[in-house]
Amino acid sequence: MRVSDAHRVLFVHVPKTGGSTLDSMIDEEVVDARKVQGCTRHTGFARLIEAEPELASYWACGFVRNPFARMVSWWSMAVRFGERLDAGGQLQKRKMRRHPEIWEPLVRYRDSFDRFVLEGTQEVPRLSLPQVSLLSAGDRQVEFVGRLENFVADTNVLRERLGLEPIDELPRRNPTSHGHYSEYYDDATRKRVAEVYAPDIEAFGYTF
Repeated sequence: MRVSDAHRVLFVHVPKTGGSTLDSMIDEEVVDARKVQGCTRHTGFARLIEAEPELASYWACGFVRNPFARMVSWWSMAVRFGERLDAGGQLQKRKMRRHPEIWEPLVRYRDSFDRFVLEGTQEVPRLSLPQVSLLSAGDRQVEFVGRLENFVADTNVLRERLGLEPIDELPRRNPTSHGHYSEYYDDATRKRVAEVYAPDIEAFGYTF
């Protein structure tokens, strides 16, 4: 999540949609970039407006991603985090100490993608939260919803609002390495993601 008061822009950071890359871009190129006090990096649109009512008049945007691909990316991140934690990684230890409510549940289901989907989406609230809910406040949705699948072109829409020159490429931060998402699914996991993220599938037209 980032705000530019000069440009009256609010960026809402939906997890696993390229948001870390966009946060860094804004920090590096927008002079007055700031965060909203008392809110986390993944705080949703409604809560941000509640924290700062003036933001309701800003141009707001966020990015989404195919839910089936997003779940694979999320699981891959949990696996990598758990491996580094087991190896004594200091960064992972600090994150676990500071935010055990985020990392402990994700690591708990890293042993199996099937468990991550079938059990994790029942036990870990973050994993069952549709993306569209983070980009909505009552009947209002953010003005622009970019897509990870069209990342550079949609990032340029945000850049224009921030008074920045368009770019031809934008290297991703925190990418996960894995095969094509379709290789990870069976009928049960595919059905579960379709159920959990039905609002995203309907709102954004995503398919398996």
